[in-house]
Amino acid sequence: MSPNGHDNNGITRSFWLRDRKRRPSWDRTYALVLALVELILTSLGGLTSILVTDHPDAGFSDGFTVHPVSMYVWGLIVLPLGWSITFWGSRAYERRYLGIGTEEFKRVVRGGLIVVAVVSFVVMAFKYDLSRISVGTALLTAFGYVLFARCVARIVLYVIRRRGGASQQLLLVGTLPEAMEVYRAITRNPNAGLVPTGIFLTEGRAGARGVEAPVPLYAGRDLIEVVGEIGADTIAMCGTARQEEGGLRKLAWQLEGTGIDLVVAPQLTDVAGPRVHIRPVEGLPLLHVEEPTISGIGWVAKNLLDRVASALGLLVLSPLFAVIAIAIKISDPGPVFFRQPRVGREGNQFQVWKFRTMYSDAEERLALLADQNETDGLLFKIRNDPRVIPIGRFLRRTSLDELPQLINVLFGEMSLVGPRPLPAEDGDFLGDVRRRLLVRPGITGLWQVSGRSDLSWDDAVRLDLYYVDNWSLTFDLLILWRTLGVVLARRGAY
Repeated sequence: MSPNGHDNNGITRSFWLRDRKRRPSWDRTYALVLALVELILTSLGGLTSILVTDHPDAGFSDGFTVHPVSMYVWGLIVLPLGWSITFWGSRAYERRYLGIGTEEFKRVVRGGLIVVAVVSFVVMAFKYDLSRISVGTALLTAFGYVLFARCVARIVLYVIRRRGGASQQLLLVGTLPEAMEVYRAITRNPNAGLVPTGIFLTEGRAGARGVEAPVPLYAGRDLIEVVGEIGADTIAMCGTARQEEGGLRKLAWQLEGTGIDLVVAPQLTDVAGPRVHIRPVEGLPLLHVEEPTISGIGWVAKNLLDRVASALGLLVLSPLFAVIAIAIKISDPGPVFFRQPRVGREGNQFQVWKFRTMYSDAEERLALLADQNETDGLLFKIRNDPRVIPIGRFLRRTSLDELPQLINVLFGEMSLVGPRPLPAEDGDFLGDVRRRLLVRPGITGLWQVSGRSDLSWDDAVRLDLYYVDNWSLTFDLLILWRTLGVVLARRGAY
């Protein structure tokens, strides 16, 4: 009998003998605090409805005046509990979804739609004397409060994770190349809360001789013993990670009740979850990878959003454009705008619009600075470029120089979100880089919100290709939201 309450066949001996001490408590505490905050905020949503609609001059029956006691109970107690139960039923508090990706918000939205549907049905079915405005105000304000709370909670969680807390400790299992591929993918995003603490080599130490690994290597020992030794709470099976027949199933049996998660990391890096589906056939889980979708109703909605947002943006920002134009003229005589041929969708060239941030002879002086290039690939960047005019440094740090590209968006040459357009004079793009041309280039993109000029060319291409392969309208909206934070923080802009 193993110390975890399992016999030699990996069968649980007793539910009550399972070790429940290993599972980290951060997720339980975080979920509990989040649930309490959302309970208070949904009650506040009902109170907001009362304050907004319960007055003599409202011109309609809000229900709170007619049935004061019962409606206050429903609005401040019953409905908030309904929100909490629905979120719990939608699994919006599970650790695997907290603080990473869009799945957490999808589950919150799903729960919110259920509450709206149920409340609407109850109000109509039982013919409560309530106005639609009061019900709508209670639901919408509560929903808005919850979404805002989730955004703030995620920011707080990111800060904690960057300081080493609220994270899962991973033991990577597989060959060294496979484990290192997963290691690099995980460590690129510290906000995910996944911290590799060791690598368990399935083929022994022979394949790792002379190789320095960023975490300790283990081999030739009992896997569960190593997990307990390093204090890991998650085992990640990497790549092919060969096991004896039924080994993965037996390992899952052994981990039952220990609080240790078991995940499988197949060699599908840079493929997002929505494209991967499990299709079981006779007990064999087959991973089906669907083709990227760059058409359909979502693509139409993206185009509509681009045109409407760019038109409104140009209209609202026209006074700011005038101020920037005057500042550029004062800094250096010459044109206000800088236009340059760029490569767009399917290789079509267009003239990109930007506010001029350099002296008029910047292109002639480029050859003298070629040996000072601080980036690689098709990019040329110098952190303290002497060709930049004084106002240009401010425009670059705040990304205001990119705003005229709304003109390109309005004409359909660019999009709000997409890979950055590259200069046409760099010639034909080779290899994987050409795949960027499947979509229209964007004013902002995954590259910009992940480091901008601080990234290497290879990382920039990898992020652009990830965007092309995993595009969705939700992904676009998330990138636009993250762009606000990046611009305000002025990270990677020079």
